[in-house]
Amino acid sequence: MAVPKRKTSPSKRNMRRSHDALKVSSYQECSNCGELKQPHNLCNACGHYNGREIVSVDA
Repeated sequence: MAVPKRKTSPSKRNMRRSHDALKVSSYQECSNCGELKQPHNLCNACGHYNGREIVSVDA
């Protein structure tokens, strides 16, 4: 059975966890209506993606 020989130091533990932090989500303006949206996603306000209307949104 595998058992650690030594206690893992806080420095080693924190270095291992350095990639676990949450990323800040990025936003950009929709080219059609100007609302903020996530890149490579459909605009929730107007229903456009890549210059085309994908979903018709009734105002």
